[in-house]
Amino acid sequence: MTQPQKDQEKGDDRKLGPAGYVALIVLVSFLAVAIWYAVKAWQAMADVPMSTMGWVSLILGVIFTLALGGGLMGLLFYSSRKNYDQ
Repeated sequence: MTQPQKDQEKGDDRKLGPAGYVALIVLVSFLAVAIWYAVKAWQAMADVPMSTMGWVSLILGVIFTLALGGGLMGLLFYSSRKNYDQ
């Protein structure tokens, strides 16, 4: 059996079909709209002052979110290595 036939039997065909291109276009469009909205909102709030407590809350929120994401990724890798997810 030739290599291309083996790849097709395994389902390793990595070409992107028409539905994949449509999904890619839709997702890139969503990303563009989200970036446009974020820039517009950031510019609209340029003159709004933020108190010290606001900065502290922002920094603690960012640290907590990063720690939570890192912890969950660590648990994911630990679970995968120890075969707990089988």
